[in-house]
Amino acid sequence: MGLTQVDEQDVDHKQKHAAPAKLVVNKFQLLPEFLKVHTKLSDYLLFKDVRIGQPSVNRDGISEKTTPQICRLSDLTYRAPIMVDIEYTTLGSHSEPTIIQKKGFGIGTMPIMLRSCCCVLHGKDEAELGRLGECPLDPRGYFIIKGTEKVLLIQEHLSKNRIIIDTDKKGNINASVTSSTELVKSKTIIQMEKGKVYLILNQFEKKIPIMVVLKAMGMESDQEVVQMVGRDPRFSALLLPSIEEGRALVILRDVFLANVPVSKNNFRPKCLYVGVMLRRMMEAMLNKDSMDDKDYVGNKRLELSGQLVSLLFEDLFKTMITESQKKIDCNLKKSKACRFDPTLAINKNFISEGLERTLSTGNFDVKRFKMHRKGMTQVLQRLSFIASLGHMTRISPQFEKSRKVSGPRALQPSQWGMLCPCDTPEGEACGLVKNLALMTHVTTDEEGAPLISLCYCLGVEDLELLSAEELHTPNSFLVIFNGLILGKHRRPQHFTNAIRKLRRAGKIGEFVSIFVHEKQRCVYIASDGGRVCRPLVIADKGISRIKEHHMKELSDGVRTFDDFLLDGLIEYLDVNEENNALIALYEGEATPDTTHIEIEPFTILGVCAGLIPYPHHNQSPRNTYQCAMGKQAMGNIAYNQLCRMDTLLYLLVYPQRPLLTTRTIELVGYDKLGAGQNATVAVMSYSGYDIEDAIVMNKASLDRGFGRCIVMKKESAIIQKEYKNKTSDRILRPNRTGPDAEKMKILDDDGIASPGEIIRPKDIYVNKESPLVTEGQELSIDERRNCIYRSAKSTYKGPEGETCVVDRVALCSDKDGNSRIKFIIRQTRRPEVGDKFSSRHGQKGVCGTIIQQEDFPFSESGICPDLIMNPHGFPSRMTVGKMIELLGGKAGVSCGRFHYGSAFGEPSGHADKVEAISETLVKHGFSYSGKDFIYSGITGSPLQAFIFMGPIYYQKLKHMVLDKMHARGSGPRVMLTRQPTEGKARNGGLRVGEMERDCLIAYGASMLIFERLMLSSDPFDVQVFPNACANRLYQELGNSAFVCRVCGLLGYYNHKLKVGICSTCKNGDNISTMKLPYACKLLFQELQSMNIVPRLKLAET
Repeated sequence: MGLTQVDEQDVDHKQKHAAPAKLVVNKFQLLPEFLKVHTKLSDYLLFKDVRIGQPSVNRDGISEKTTPQICRLSDLTYRAPIMVDIEYTTLGSHSEPTIIQKKGFGIGTMPIMLRSCCCVLHGKDEAELGRLGECPLDPRGYFIIKGTEKVLLIQEHLSKNRIIIDTDKKGNINASVTSSTELVKSKTIIQMEKGKVYLILNQFEKKIPIMVVLKAMGMESDQEVVQMVGRDPRFSALLLPSIEEGRALVILRDVFLANVPVSKNNFRPKCLYVGVMLRRMMEAMLNKDSMDDKDYVGNKRLELSGQLVSLLFEDLFKTMITESQKKIDCNLKKSKACRFDPTLAINKNFISEGLERTLSTGNFDVKRFKMHRKGMTQVLQRLSFIASLGHMTRISPQFEKSRKVSGPRALQPSQWGMLCPCDTPEGEACGLVKNLALMTHVTTDEEGAPLISLCYCLGVEDLELLSAEELHTPNSFLVIFNGLILGKHRRPQHFTNAIRKLRRAGKIGEFVSIFVHEKQRCVYIASDGGRVCRPLVIADKGISRIKEHHMKELSDGVRTFDDFLLDGLIEYLDVNEENNALIALYEGEATPDTTHIEIEPFTILGVCAGLIPYPHHNQSPRNTYQCAMGKQAMGNIAYNQLCRMDTLLYLLVYPQRPLLTTRTIELVGYDKLGAGQNATVAVMSYSGYDIEDAIVMNKASLDRGFGRCIVMKKESAIIQKEYKNKTSDRILRPNRTGPDAEKMKILDDDGIASPGEIIRPKDIYVNKESPLVTEGQELSIDERRNCIYRSAKSTYKGPEGETCVVDRVALCSDKDGNSRIKFIIRQTRRPEVGDKFSSRHGQKGVCGTIIQQEDFPFSESGICPDLIMNPHGFPSRMTVGKMIELLGGKAGVSCGRFHYGSAFGEPSGHADKVEAISETLVKHGFSYSGKDFIYSGITGSPLQAFIFMGPIYYQKLKHMVLDKMHARGSGPRVMLTRQPTEGKARNGGLRVGEMERDCLIAYGASMLIFERLMLSSDPFDVQVFPNACANRLYQELGNSAFVCRVCGLLGYYNHKLKVGICSTCKNGDNISTMKLPYACKLLFQELQSMNIVPRLKLAET
């Protein structure tokens, strides 16, 4: 399966399940006959043949076909109409029913996921995608909402309909089940408290004793309850206090354990389910090892776009039907002169606006299930190709990120092969936000009824036929299907093997999971959606089923991956079933007990971690750092990058393929859209400008284009087609002689900036005018022609001194018909001191200095390094992978082939061994260790040590001095604290924090502290002057405060008496003057509001 196609496959899979619905026998004709006999209902509405049309956009009432690229450029939503056939039947009192039919009626629009089955790009080859303006390597699986690419993140949550044994905040052990059906979602908790067992349910105000619940559901005797839980005397002792204690059946039937169906008020299945919950809870009380781990991946489920959008659509559709029904009911009560059209009551925009609003804001609100989630969609990261690829596989948790809990953040053994162990962010989201591994597949829901029938055919004894005592007999195991207890089986291993044989033969779904839990004495079968699974090679007694001829057929194109599944050579296992398997890492390590063999060990890593060569030779945090920095590296984002109009785009001018590559790089296409350059690196200390990971760079290399990048920013202007009074904006020819002539010199005769012109800050790029009055009544043509216009020129607001070029101009219109002019402003930058670079091993550093090539060291053959790295970067970081990369790159250049460094790849040949690399170097005249004899560029004499030198793939990161450089003398202040604002965007000041203050104190520079923290920040005159001159000084010094010498509290100025008054002393006799920061005065007042009274003790100076 494709790497980032999980969401797309999810949507396609949904449609495959939905397609057979049309074959169901149409029993609707029974309804009117029933209504005639049993009710007085006379009108009903039928929706038939619901389908999604082709993606289109509505312009001036005319529907036009559209493509994703058109939607991106025109800021439109890429969506398709939802079409239905409507049949409205009216039953008269005596006459035959009247039927009104409408074909192809639109009830709304649906945002279309790119490359899904409804998308115009679906099934297109590379040439056709190029004609449509799309990149074949695009990650797909996202939406375009109002011109912005939006990703609906994979959501992680606990398994539904499964018993979880855990502890609450007080340490009480409980058994909980989150039930989820199409109609009801509820949570049931059974908890032991003070020796008694209670049921906790949201619908009940208080905790209900469990014995009361069981007897309400038909359990007649206490003995039957004890038998149902188990005959162990320890269980009986725990149940005794609850037996001694002795609501409505509707709640017990519909809400309590909603996932267990009840027919004809037969509560026995629910009672048995409660018995299993009680048994497991008591086992956990007697043995703490029986507790469930909530962070175990087998207890988690992932929600993909298909499930989330279908849930949202269902809620919106039902709400729309309810609202339409109310309108129709109101209309039917009125007498009508003409035939009533029910389609007028259907709000076509309700579903469209609801879906678009949700995907745009990321706020999911499903009122029916009280589901309120935020931040579920994000703008697709287009910083680099690998950033957008990694974004599609990101898993977002519902766990509070600010909570300082280590459990959910820890690396779980169950994540092996399913989730990437390296790719997680730093900071509060560490360990919570995860990424899928390379071969992970997320399952979708499969129909359960055929599998349940199959289980009964294979010897599962029905729950209804079992007594409570027979439920826990020692020689039988319970069979649980998707959390529902089906019955028990006396030969669990035989039953499990039969199911697996059917799955390998393709008779049941390939993602159906079955495993035996020996401790719980249960056989679990799962076919629900959201489980993570991965493919493994099946081994018979340690011998792989895949032979040489199979692989030859695959390389010749005769066999596909699906054929391997159908022939029973490969199968998908989820996390739970892996517990029943013995998996060998390599085929050579297989033993007779081995059941499966890994396809390739490097697939346990994700997309971003797969770019790192020899990651198994690095310290773990270094790989995590590279996963974050690889997304910030400049390169190429797509083949159509110069046709896009992104807000901000970073492009490397001369990107290269890495000399030392990995299999993952080839699989994901990173070699076609690279984000770095192969730099010749000398590991040595040079000039003192290379401390703390700083890099010394060769000026000649920079002149040749090393690290050169292009920054593209988008500017836009909207030309309003029509205001409320029918006036509109207009663009004028530039005035070549007026005061703004210099600013308008880049404009063409049409008043729009010409591509290729140099643009500077404050230059005008659209000479636009807008009407002075836009509201009010409609104006006639003559009035519009003579209305007064005001200047509304669009001015470039770049940083002072920056020189850019107008790269290209695009004119397009939005859905309201307004013209939108978009400009791409291009700036070419070469590396300078302070720019950030990084290798693929998490070793980042800034450029410390740039030195002429003449002063750079050189080898005997005249090779001069592009950059020099300090050797102190290796010992503490332990990035041995970087050393091997240097050797491999050097050997690759020598022998003219790409070397490989895939994770764990040495035994399988996907990574070159260090010994083989060293032998290649010796063969081509280099040192075995990769060290060279170097001469000083300054003195020309040989250096006293051999220097480790060779090519390493370096990435230029987006962090550049030009974007961060900022200083100010004076500027805006915050109104509340009167201190300078913060940040470059707001022209803010530079904060002298606690650490800077400590340095100044240690240095003894007290006057500098005084100048920085008060005079240059927020000085405030706090005064108490003699009464005679108070008025004059108040006028001179402006708004001031006053302090009392006796009580030390802040006073106020009395305008009538023209004196400073102390509120506590009730007089102005002891008023003095002093200076202190305004923020300090504000702090004193805020403390006083909390009844904490700081006092100022004044002394004469």
